[in-house]
Amino acid sequence: MKDENLAGASKDQLNLVLSFFSRVDSKASVVLAVDTGMVGYLATHLPAPRTLAAWELIPPSLAFLLSALSYWHLYKGAFPTLEGGNLSLIYFREIAKRTESKFIDEFIAQSETAYNKDMLGQVWRNSEILKQKFDHMKWSFIFLACSVLPWSIALALFAVGRIPIGP
Repeated sequence: MKDENLAGASKDQLNLVLSFFSRVDSKASVVLAVDTGMVGYLATHLPAPRTLAAWELIPPSLAFLLSALSYWHLYKGAFPTLEGGNLSLIYFREIAKRTESKFIDEFIAQSETAYNKDMLGQVWRNSEILKQKFDHMKWSFIFLACSVLPWSIALALFAVGRIPIGP
């Protein structure tokens, strides 16, 4: 592929990869909202632990634990490892290490081949970061889904305990 064609293809590929970041972040926002709603609702309906039998503490404890694991993966997905891209003239972290004038001079001085290699390096690095984000999003969703059953059981147990028995 010629350098001028490679430059266009590299930019298109980088833009394609970057377009997926907003998708995973949107999904993470939904999982965060559901996790927070479930934890908040359960916490406000949780009777005093001393009023519950030991076995009745299992469902809410499991729901809180699974939600905590979901939150952990949301956090890891929101703050993935960003190291890499050493000496890149495209990667924002590497650009920020330079002075403005040094960045401009180095960017103008680079060859088209060096630019294309840097661009493709960014495609690769951003793909790695995106994979981390999607993997953490997947696990966050799995832990959220697994928390629904103990959450529901806990709420059912608490609701049954509040219904007066007898006339």
